[in-house]
Amino acid sequence: MKIESQLAQIGSVSDSVTGAVSVPIHHATAFRHPRLGQSTGFDYSRSKSPTRSVLEDAIARLESGDAGFACSSGMAALQVVFSLFSQGDHLLVSVDLYGGTYRLLEKVLSRFGISATYVDTNDIDALEANLRPGTKAVLIETPTNPLMKITDLAKVCRWARSRELLSIVDNTLLTPYFQRPIELGADIVVHSASKYLGGHNDVLAGLIVTRHKALSEKIAFLHNSIGAVLGPQDSWLLVRGMKTLALRMERHQQNALRIASWLATHPLVAEVFYPGLETHPGFALQRKQASGNTGIFSFKLKDARLVEPILRHIRLIAFAESLGGVESLMTYPAVQTHADIPEEIRRRVGVDDRLLRYSVGIEHVDDLISDLSQALEAARQEVAGCTETR
Repeated sequence: MKIESQLAQIGSVSDSVTGAVSVPIHHATAFRHPRLGQSTGFDYSRSKSPTRSVLEDAIARLESGDAGFACSSGMAALQVVFSLFSQGDHLLVSVDLYGGTYRLLEKVLSRFGISATYVDTNDIDALEANLRPGTKAVLIETPTNPLMKITDLAKVCRWARSRELLSIVDNTLLTPYFQRPIELGADIVVHSASKYLGGHNDVLAGLIVTRHKALSEKIAFLHNSIGAVLGPQDSWLLVRGMKTLALRMERHQQNALRIASWLATHPLVAEVFYPGLETHPGFALQRKQASGNTGIFSFKLKDARLVEPILRHIRLIAFAESLGGVESLMTYPAVQTHADIPEEIRRRVGVDDRLLRYSVGIEHVDDLISDLSQALEAARQEVAGCTETR
């Protein structure tokens, strides 16, 4: 089946007893054994639960992987994956990185002797130059958050395999609807499923998909041992959200492209970072390896003084963290999502005090542009007034 049909049908035939087309929510933590030495396949819900299993099987199919694992958050999913590594191990990581991932690596895993070097993962020479005897994996965000840098997944995964490294891809921003990294050679895919997969800003979840059985067995052991599992209620919410993923992603990208194009010509905007724009340096590569674009982009203002009044004057768009929901959200990465990254690193990458990140929702695009327009104009007038007063 095409992916749209697969999404709509998640869990629709999971209950053979009643024929329910919505997957039941099994709150049980314990399950009866038929007799000594026999199991129904469910023993204790931390190891496996019926509702979570429907979700895990679905994401494995959608990502063309061997097995899926549902975690209590995107960060919990990363913690499970990072638990594959040991003291002295080293990772190569996308330089433009979500702040929470940087925090986990630098403030938690570093205490256990796991180190990371941040590089442009689309630069094979840079990857080679930073390779160490203890390097075990490369972690790729593509597009990156928040600057939308694109990595050639097939090229880098091929290079990683030639060096006997695991390739781990964060596919949160595109989802399997637009991009399937395992088909391009990745070993592990992770998602902050709270974002586009859930889609309604009402569930906290993370997902992992593994390429082959040996890796699936390792992740299954860690998932169960750490206990970072998703509960049945949240598993059901995520399944329900994923059923409309195709419709939502199409609307997200349509709105984002229209608004990014409008902002690119606005006199107060210095630069727009969106791979759907032909001016983006990764435009051709994105078209080659993905079937569409995300609904999030960042833009840099010409004057940092505009940031505060813009965030104060937006009305339809909410000044809030997170992304990927049906509601439009705007955030200020320098002091919110990327606050844990040291300022000198942020500025070197380009996450400075003029950058805003916009998660475009599914509202009518004309209303969103109107809201942005009035907020930008109000900010312009305030800044101009302050300048005149001085």
